[in-house]
Amino acid sequence: MISNSTNAGEAYLEYPKQNIKDFLGDIDEVVFVPYAGVTFSFDAYKEKVQARFSELGIHVRSVHESDDPAEAIRDAKAIVVGGGNTFQLTKMMQEQGLIEAIAERVRAGVPYVGWSAGSNVACPTICTTNDMPILEPASFKVTGLIPFQINPHYLDQHPDGHAGETREQRILEYIAANRNTYVAGLREGCMFRIEGDRMELIGSRPLRVFKYGEDTKEYQPGDVSFLLNV
Repeated sequence: MISNSTNAGEAYLEYPKQNIKDFLGDIDEVVFVPYAGVTFSFDAYKEKVQARFSELGIHVRSVHESDDPAEAIRDAKAIVVGGGNTFQLTKMMQEQGLIEAIAERVRAGVPYVGWSAGSNVACPTICTTNDMPILEPASFKVTGLIPFQINPHYLDQHPDGHAGETREQRILEYIAANRNTYVAGLREGCMFRIEGDRMELIGSRPLRVFKYGEDTKEYQPGDVSFLLNV
């Protein structure tokens, strides 16, 4: 689960591509979910991802090209969910039966790779996305592949002259209303790698973890498996 697809000044999916390859191993084909793309076509999104995955020797099939997207997921060697708008992604995944299909396949051992919105839908809900609700899904509940919430693209900065809430303030509001939930502020250039019961934070920046009634804590890259048991 990757915070962002692209670091400033880099090519698309450049920084995480070797991590993706290492995680997928000898898998040579993935099924891609492009539904988070809004201002460009799903065909264009697939082609953009394929261009990068071709460097890894991996063929990309997209669910939007299938007559039965859920069946495509059930047949997948690995599942990849791209970033964009989390609300559109969730609505379309729900309509196509992908929430249940993805949860079932990943729990059976099929690898899952997601970035940005694709990381949000791995959580119990999409309530810690940064996106505008441009469409209304049937529910905020998603795959629940992990037991905690991710806030991708987590930022500490508060721009000069901006009088609105900081990212931290918004997350503090969330945990005040959802007191049993942990939120992981995943900074850009960082990702989680989960294998079995171990989760590793990969990247050059620490993780910021929020829980109601507890001091907000920072964790350096390395083992953060405790979040799988919250």
